[in-house]
Amino acid sequence: MNTHQTPDAYFGCLVFNDAVMRSCLPNSVYQAVMCTKRKGTPLPKEAADVVAAAMKDWAVAKGCTHFTHWFQPMTGITAEKHDAFLTPTGTGGVILEFSGKELIKGEPDASSFPSGGLRATFEARGYTVWDATSDAFIKDHTLCIPTAFCSYRGEVLDKKTPLLRSMEVVSQQTLRVLRLFGNTTAQRVTTTVGPEQEYFLIDKQTFDAREDLILTGRTLFGAKPPKGEEMADHYFGNLTQRVSDFMRELDEELWKLGIYAKTKHNEVAPAQHELAPVFTTSNIAADHNQLTMELMKKIARKHGLVCLLHEKPFAGISGSGKHNNWSISTDDGQNLLDPGDTPQDNMQFLLMLCAFLKGVHEFAPLLRLATASAGNDCRLGGNEAPPTVISVFIGDDLQRVLDAIEQDVPLDDTGRIKFDVGVDAIPKFRKDTTDRNRTSPMAFTGNKFEFRMLGAADSISCTNFIMNTIFAWEMDEFATELEQAEDFQSALKDLLRRTIREHKDIIFNGNGYGDEWFDECKHRNLPNYVSTVDALVQYDRPEFVEIFEKYNILTRAEIVSRKEILLDQYNKTVQIEAKTMLDMARKKILPAVLDYSKDLAESIAVKRSVSLDASVEESLSKNINDLAACLHDAMQDLRDLIAWANIQKDLIDAAWCYRREIIPAMERMRAPADALELLLPSDRWPIPSYTELLYHI
Repeated sequence: MNTHQTPDAYFGCLVFNDAVMRSCLPNSVYQAVMCTKRKGTPLPKEAADVVAAAMKDWAVAKGCTHFTHWFQPMTGITAEKHDAFLTPTGTGGVILEFSGKELIKGEPDASSFPSGGLRATFEARGYTVWDATSDAFIKDHTLCIPTAFCSYRGEVLDKKTPLLRSMEVVSQQTLRVLRLFGNTTAQRVTTTVGPEQEYFLIDKQTFDAREDLILTGRTLFGAKPPKGEEMADHYFGNLTQRVSDFMRELDEELWKLGIYAKTKHNEVAPAQHELAPVFTTSNIAADHNQLTMELMKKIARKHGLVCLLHEKPFAGISGSGKHNNWSISTDDGQNLLDPGDTPQDNMQFLLMLCAFLKGVHEFAPLLRLATASAGNDCRLGGNEAPPTVISVFIGDDLQRVLDAIEQDVPLDDTGRIKFDVGVDAIPKFRKDTTDRNRTSPMAFTGNKFEFRMLGAADSISCTNFIMNTIFAWEMDEFATELEQAEDFQSALKDLLRRTIREHKDIIFNGNGYGDEWFDECKHRNLPNYVSTVDALVQYDRPEFVEIFEKYNILTRAEIVSRKEILLDQYNKTVQIEAKTMLDMARKKILPAVLDYSKDLAESIAVKRSVSLDASVEESLSKNINDLAACLHDAMQDLRDLIAWANIQKDLIDAAWCYRREIIPAMERMRAPADALELLLPSDRWPIPSYTELLYHI
């Protein structure tokens, strides 16, 4: 890339986007592709052949030799199998070919991807199917074609397919409501997402010296450093040169892929940072976020850094989330969650708001399980992460509007207030409809809902297909009632009043960390699933299966399979962490402690032999030996519990064993080890400390 080029000159240069297609496809084929992208209509085979040939020529001209169907299996990361464009000529040569059939469908081996019992291991065939709504792109000299992934019998094996289906359903049901408000121009409703991505950057040399970071992505041992985030001096602070160089290259590579990377800054915790993109449709946002996480890791290595996406890589300081900013818009330019200057008069907005509140109240367990993982269990509930109780923050202004509707009383003009900060050089500005609540899991932030519970490593596809399906269900219910009404305006007011009265308990505008809130949520009958296991066992409740099956998002068998996959991933994650702790303690920590204890004993003996006071060494030695004994006993307990978990045949029984027995045993084992770190000299401690990890960049 020419270093003098501005981003607009190379933005999307590695994407087979609208501009490229317009320039290289016949108009009839281009229009067919646009119809497929906008309406979901099938692309005729002859048009697919033309698109494939043009796509191949474009990719080869940019240095590509291979293509791959890029898909998102239930592993949570992406997958790809590369095939060359080469086709033998029969005379010892080759030609470069790429057919419409190869574009539309691939057949990767599906036997080793998680299926949750949907297919046996010997049933290896799976299919990848082109997602024409997401543009192909070039990565590492390979043409990447975004695809859905299913089994030989058609069962869903990926995270993309339910999201695509949910987007269709939410469009269909919301259009029914819009027609009742007289909107005849909108032909499609689209959910949009802007996922803010938090992450840590640490030095690669210190990373390589930590077995726990290498194998689990988080530190399993580590005493709290003298300084954490209490000074609030890292948030929005100056970027170090090394981090700035990384961020600049990351932006450039993301922009080449057409990813709308917009904002970058230091986050609250030391060594923590954030990238936020511009909103785009849910499906594209999910693809872009997967690419963003991949590129973060890749580019960090080029700068001698490692990008950590674990939700809680360091104990005692803020973890990393992924704030899922969700909104819904029409193709005729309306943001359906924009309250306008007088939300009390915007009945369409109020109906959308009430539908969302009702959906969150009725299906809170689904939203909780959409964010459930072993890593996120370490994060939720403190240090700027929301609590595990689902609630919605709407702010004082909207609260007044809903209260007035419920009580059927008139409301004075609530136009937005203008602020004057008292400095002539600074212009007056309008106050937003809501403040920000850092402790709320779901906050209305002006024209969108910010769902803050997602973990940094999560795919956003799961959360958004669940949010879309819930909203579609409520739109369906509202539309059905209002379509049958004799007087639309009267029925609308009654519906709003009833919905607010029945579902206002989901609204909470206060401090989500306060003990009083956890007492209050019990009175409101709001569920509190404190762990991944608590949440995942709710997945196949009949009322939840019903909404997914009604709209053909997932079958009951597919839901059960996802529940089993997620439980299995949870069990394996905790088991790997527990085994890693044992390995580190046995091979590094305990030997280092015993070695230092031996040196202390020799020092004590020398002092005693010449009648010198050895009380300091004796006290230190006793403390170290006592802690070492505690560590040794905790290691044995953990070892026994792992063996017990391994004989559990039922996934849920095993998961409860990991949650209730092994995780507390890991905490008991960590406590003496972290205490020992504070007693040993730094040059005798066998692994890099938190100070080295967080501050040596």
